[in-house]
Amino acid sequence: MELQIIQNKIHEIRGAKVLLDFDLAEMYNVKTKALKQAVRRNIKRFPFPDFMFELSESEWIELVTNCDRLPETLKHSSVFPFAFTEQGVAMLSSILRSDVAIEINIAIMRAFVTLRQYALGYAELHQKLETFMIETNMQFNDIYQVLTELASKKELENTPRKRVGFVRDE
Repeated sequence: MELQIIQNKIHEIRGAKVLLDFDLAEMYNVKTKALKQAVRRNIKRFPFPDFMFELSESEWIELVTNCDRLPETLKHSSVFPFAFTEQGVAMLSSILRSDVAIEINIAIMRAFVTLRQYALGYAELHQKLETFMIETNMQFNDIYQVLTELASKKELENTPRKRVGFVRDE
C-alpha cells in the first residue's frame, strides 16, 4: 500500500496522530465489527489513551465536519470509532495475524516514521526561519536608527543660522 494513502488516513486527535478503526479495517481487509471485536477480546493489549481510545461525540462531529475523506455511510453512525496511535497499530499486529495484516502494519509503521521525519524537518526549518526573522529585525532596527539620525541631522542643516559678524538693520 502506498505511503501517501496511509498518510492521508492519519488524523490528529487529542494531540496524537491516529488511524481510525474503519480505515484500518479497510486496509487489513476485514470488517470494522470484526476488528473491534478482536480489540475488545484483547483489550489489555490496548491501554488507554496511549495505544487506543474511543472518540467522543464532539470529537466525531468535529472530524466529520472537517474531514471530507470519510465514507458517507459512517458520517451518520451512532457508534463512535476507535482511534489507534502508532503503538496501538503495532499492537494490532499481535492480534491480526494474516499476511495482509503484516504487510499493512509494516507500511503503516513506515508512514508514521515518514511523518515524524517531516515534523522534525519542519521544526528545524521553523527554527531557522525564527533565527532569520530575529536577525533581519535587528538589521532593520539598525537601519531605522541610522535613518532617524540622518533625518535629524538634515533638520539641523535646514534650520536658518544666525548670521555672524556686523549686521545692519534696514
